[in-house]
Amino acid sequence: MKQIKLFLLCSFALLLSFSSSAVLSIEGSYQGKNLYVQNPEDGDGFGFCATKVTVNGDILPGGTAISAFEIDFSLFNIEIGEPVFIVIEHNDGCKPKILNPEVLLPRSTFNTVDIQIQNSGMLTWKTTNEQGKLPFIIEQYRWNKWVKIGEVQGKGTPGTNSYEFLVAPHSGENTVRVVQIDHSGAKRNSKDVKFTSSVPPVVKNPVKVKDQINFTASGKPIETKYEIYDAYGNIVKKGIGSSVPCSNLLKGAYYINFDNKTEKFFKG
Repeated sequence: MKQIKLFLLCSFALLLSFSSSAVLSIEGSYQGKNLYVQNPEDGDGFGFCATKVTVNGDILPGGTAISAFEIDFSLFNIEIGEPVFIVIEHNDGCKPKILNPEVLLPRSTFNTVDIQIQNSGMLTWKTTNEQGKLPFIIEQYRWNKWVKIGEVQGKGTPGTNSYEFLVAPHSGENTVRVVQIDHSGAKRNSKDVKFTSSVPPVVKNPVKVKDQINFTASGKPIETKYEIYDAYGNIVKKGIGSSVPCSNLLKGAYYINFDNKTEKFFKG
């Protein structure tokens, strides 16, 4: 009896040694396009590398005994935007190659059905047709450019989704929008919305800077977003605060963006 058990164990170990395999997996969300896989020959030259493919646990029909194959998501009744998890089992000594993995990355497809902002700075917007979770970037127009001021994670579902974000306003009229940037680098944005804040204008002092720049409004210290550039257009400082330490700046001319304005100053 012991000899039989030993024989079975040895046979099982031998079987494992000849059937060793590895796994290649990828996940994302279905965006309406199929995956294509390059399938090299097995390391021993018999057959092809991939042995089995599953999509969300279901086996891909048709087999993998071919040099290249397509993972057709329509065979699995998967809707656009749904998460997918693909597992490709393959032999050791070789590895299949997924030729277009980017098709599983979320794309920015949202439509803005409503966007509003109150004088308090509370921004609200509603979207439809999202096909993957991407962050919404909130941008404020100041200093003759769009500046990122915050981020809200998108829900990624095709129905109506609602979001809100509290904008820290600068003085005067504020212009705000929301955007998404997907893997292609393209920027998709909502329309602009505007409101006029009650924040008093911010003043920078002193005129000639030595150690520090101070920001005040109505004679009192106030925090503001700022950027400092040297004469060559290189940014040297940025942040939010009621003052900026400048003792480490070299002597010369600089430009500072703060509140909703740009001014030139000299470091002495």
